[in-house]
Amino acid sequence: MAESTIQQHPLTGWDKPELDLSDAEWHSGSRGLGDVQIAFVEGFIAMRNSGRPESPSLIFTPAEWGAFVSGAREGEFDLT
Repeated sequence: MAESTIQQHPLTGWDKPELDLSDAEWHSGSRGLGDVQIAFVEGFIAMRNSGRPESPSLIFTPAEWGAFVSGAREGEFDLT
């Protein structure tokens, strides 16, 4: 597999730690058919694309995750 040429730079004001996700226990949706997996690591929530697990993961604080889940339940991200 080709090595990624994208360089990652910390964002100004970024207050989240570099998490070691190598031993994370990843969970898929209720039927395991989705493309998204999440893991709970050191008080944070990591989310990744299950089809490309080597890609960078998004890291959420519990407050950010709560806002995301609430928005999803209310249809904020529906494309139809």
